[in-house]
Amino acid sequence: MTTVSIDADIKASWPQGHSSYSPGSPEELAIIGIDLLVKALGTEGARSFIAQVFEKYPEKYLGIAQTARS
Repeated sequence: MTTVSIDADIKASWPQGHSSYSPGSPEELAIIGIDLLVKALGTEGARSFIAQVFEKYPEKYLGIAQTARS
C-alpha cells in the first residue's frame, strides 16, 4: 500500500483572523484547503473550484494505492 505523508506548516491570514495548520496526511490537507477556499470564495465558489479539479480525473479513479496494486 502506498502512503502519502505531508510535512508542512501552513500559516493563513485574512482580514478577520488567522490560523496555523500542520497537516500530516492528504485528508488533513484537504480539510484545511476546503476550509480556506470557503473562507475566500464562499460555499458555491469553493464547490465550483473543487468540481473543476475533479474533472481531470476519471469518474472511477481509485487513487495511487489501488492503482499501484493493479
